[in-house]
Amino acid sequence: MIKFNKFLTINQYAKIEVGMKKKSIKLLLVSVALALVLALSGCITITTPQTPSTLPPATAPSAAPAAINPTWAPPSTVNQSRLLPSIADVVALVKPSVVAINTKGMSYDFFNRPYTQEGAGSGWIVDEDGIIVTNNHVVAGATTITVTLDDGRTFSANNQPVSTDPLNDLAILKIDAQNLPALKRGDSSQLRVGDWVIAIGNALGQGIRATEGIVSRKGVSLPLSEGQTLYDLIETSAAINPGNSGGPLVNLAGEVIGITSAKVADIGVEGMGYAISIDTAMPIIQELVNKGYVARPWLGVGLYTVDQIVSRQLKLSVDRGVLLVEIASGSPASQSGLQKGDVVVSINSEEVAAVEDFTRVLHASQIGQPMEIVFWRGKDRKTAQITPIESPKPP
Repeated sequence: MIKFNKFLTINQYAKIEVGMKKKSIKLLLVSVALALVLALSGCITITTPQTPSTLPPATAPSAAPAAINPTWAPPSTVNQSRLLPSIADVVALVKPSVVAINTKGMSYDFFNRPYTQEGAGSGWIVDEDGIIVTNNHVVAGATTITVTLDDGRTFSANNQPVSTDPLNDLAILKIDAQNLPALKRGDSSQLRVGDWVIAIGNALGQGIRATEGIVSRKGVSLPLSEGQTLYDLIETSAAINPGNSGGPLVNLAGEVIGITSAKVADIGVEGMGYAISIDTAMPIIQELVNKGYVARPWLGVGLYTVDQIVSRQLKLSVDRGVLLVEIASGSPASQSGLQKGDVVVSINSEEVAAVEDFTRVLHASQIGQPMEIVFWRGKDRKTAQITPIESPKPP
């Protein structure tokens, strides 16, 4: 029900009502606009300056810290860096003396069918008359050996004797050539961890190339197989790849300080290559050249490492030592009374817990010098005197 002001006509009231609506709309629009401004202004933080009554109280300045040394000045710049010899110069000096060795040998597949297996390695000239040093595993089992010089000349090593020492992984080849550039020998005992070295060889069988690195460790022992451990190795971060075997590891003077022999190849392993130190290798090289083989103290025994599993299976009295699995007839071992099944636990008061220990102690002994061996036979601990003789010449 609508009530009308008695003083206004219907038309006048309508006009007033319309005007009020317009004003209400204007006020509403103004209110909405103001609300939007206030709402939007919530994204901005406005900081009102503090009044003097809210500022932190002033503090008295603290005393300045005492000078450590008023007259000190930074040290002057002095260029004491020593320029390293150019690796390119070393490579240019050494490379003519490094050779690529390619081999062929007979092998058999899964079905026992014969096929020709090819291999590649490296070597270096130790004498100008064609004497070349390499690794035994480069030439072992090869029926054809080809040597390629840096100048491109190729020689066959089949018409010359090949002297090998499998135990130390060394071999000597001879080619029919003269006036070759022989490398100089360095002194591996003077090496320090961190010294720069360069490996040069026929990497991947793709020709002579060089890689650089440092000496990472010295005097490393690396077991390769049962009964064979390489001693006095130089570990290097220089990249060693298949085909590098037998090549030289040289110092920055271009002198041979090692013979590249092995590397650790495993997932996540990098920069762990090994070279036989030249100090260890050179006496063996000389014996291979002079005699054709290496004469070592020899007892005439076959060996096997004893562990807990072997001990349980064979019902031995000890779980550490070296089991004698073979005794050569007429050998020093046979003459001393040793028998198959004996377990050697010490030689000359030095414990031998594995074949590697036995071999190391034996090779450090002297031919003709008696040794005391302690061993177990069943439940009895026994002692024997044994005198090594010179190892038989290889067939």
